[in-house]
Amino acid sequence: MVKILHDNDADLSVLSGKTVAVIGYGSQGSAQALCMRDSGVNVIIGSIKDASYDKAASEGFKVMSISDAAKQADVIHILLPDEFHGPVYHNDIKKHLKAGKALSCSHGFNIVYKEIVPPADIDVIMVAPKSPATEERKAFLAGFGVPGLIAVNQNPSGKARDIALAMAKAMGFTRAGCLECTFEQETYEDLFGEQNVLCGGLVDLIKAGFEVLIEAGYPPEMAYFECVHEVKLIVDLIFEGGIQKMNAVISNTAEWGEYYNGPKIITPDVKERMKASLKAVEDGSFAKVWLEESRKGAPNLLAKRKALGEHPVEIVGKKIRDLFERK
Repeated sequence: MVKILHDNDADLSVLSGKTVAVIGYGSQGSAQALCMRDSGVNVIIGSIKDASYDKAASEGFKVMSISDAAKQADVIHILLPDEFHGPVYHNDIKKHLKAGKALSCSHGFNIVYKEIVPPADIDVIMVAPKSPATEERKAFLAGFGVPGLIAVNQNPSGKARDIALAMAKAMGFTRAGCLECTFEQETYEDLFGEQNVLCGGLVDLIKAGFEVLIEAGYPPEMAYFECVHEVKLIVDLIFEGGIQKMNAVISNTAEWGEYYNGPKIITPDVKERMKASLKAVEDGSFAKVWLEESRKGAPNLLAKRKALGEHPVEIVGKKIRDLFERK
């Protein structure tokens, strides 16, 4: 059983006198930086000169180039998109690393797949929320927090775990509960879950169900409610009390349909393909394909993004959401 770490397992004073540089002020960068600052941590922001740079400055942070932030910081917390970690590390961060500093991130991708290989005298840690940034910040402001993960990859100082836990406490993760894992566990599970269940699996299931109904002549608006809108209602019930809680709320007919037809849709061969997906994550072949795609300017990603925007489920969904929006 994995131990769940809470506030009394972490000491915020570990960060006293230290400067944490948050590299990147996007959704996670802004949420994590604001939470740490509200907890009394000295946070600076490293960013390129773009809208996020201006946003960080407008929200009262000391903002500077990534290189300058890395030079000044005791803890360098990289919160850029995965595909930018490697180039930014090599161009702006690596030259400022020295014994006593810590390199931190919220996803182990670049450490695990060797895009970043830090010097041996640097602490390497991960502090990761299990939540989108908006919900993370919302929970913190409400006096609670979202669950999180911490991991230690290198610990020459002997204090890497303490630093990671202090950062997790500063962001509210230990209020909800924090799990300790390895970089590999977080990276492999995260990529697998995104591709097979949360994003890839769920999105394709939604689109397929919607397409079947409208191709059979059912009104697109009704298909949207059935295959998209009600997903949130079902997921909320599962989140609150598990699958059995959801089954206790739905009709007996719906529950019987779950047992009767669910295994015919999600057949054993789906699980076998999931195993193949996990293997591609673990052996690095997925990471290789994605990094090659991103370094070419991500043409396939952009094409897929455009095509999704033109899919009937998105067009109908926007119209329906606009109609039901509170005025």
